[in-house]
Amino acid sequence: MVIRAVVWDVDDTLFDYTTADREGMRAHLAAEGMLARYGSAEEGLAHWREVTDQQWARFAEGGLTFEDQRRDRVRIFTGRDLTDAEADTWFARYLVHYETAWSLFPDVLPVLDALADSHRHAVLSNSSLPVQDHKLRALGVHDRFESILCAVELGVSKPDAAAFLASCEALGLSPQEVAYVGDHPEIDGRGAADAGLLSVWIDRTGATAAVDLPTGRHRIVGLAELPALLGADTRFGAQSTFG
Repeated sequence: MVIRAVVWDVDDTLFDYTTADREGMRAHLAAEGMLARYGSAEEGLAHWREVTDQQWARFAEGGLTFEDQRRDRVRIFTGRDLTDAEADTWFARYLVHYETAWSLFPDVLPVLDALADSHRHAVLSNSSLPVQDHKLRALGVHDRFESILCAVELGVSKPDAAAFLASCEALGLSPQEVAYVGDHPEIDGRGAADAGLLSVWIDRTGATAAVDLPTGRHRIVGLAELPALLGADTRFGAQSTFG
């Protein structure tokens, strides 16, 4: 079946989250006078990411609200018993540094331009709509997408098939007519494939070149490969064209 639309993950797929997070936290630790607490900015960032992953897992399981997972990240990271307002203020100061470092990957605008006439586009993110709506507007690509769906508002997150199917429903297309592009091999890659979409995992690091993907999942190392993949035999279950 012909692929008519591409649904996109945002962080570390379109938006260089890893770099922005690293540079933003480095600047924030310096501004907060917290560098001395760690051996280096890299150690501080590693702790921040560990705490983030732990609290996000609690949120994904339904144990926290989106706002509370942010507040608990701050409390655990700083080691301080902050009120909600104090934690929100600390996080807002971090956001100033983080947003200063925001950028799209260099291959994003070229591929969106290349596919603008041939495919429809949407976003599905395990974040919240206010966060990703603001981010996509700031990055200048918000108007490229027909729909923007996020886990907080949907009440279900990737890799649950219901999240992917909600994106298909928003586009009025069957899963077999939709490709999903994301950076996580399980949350994005497996989740999309299990939901019946054409699954495209973007492995920008190229660290797993020998990976043997299950049927129905494709791997690319840059978005320049995507138009050819979508223009080739894109029937669900086709073998990866990578390598």
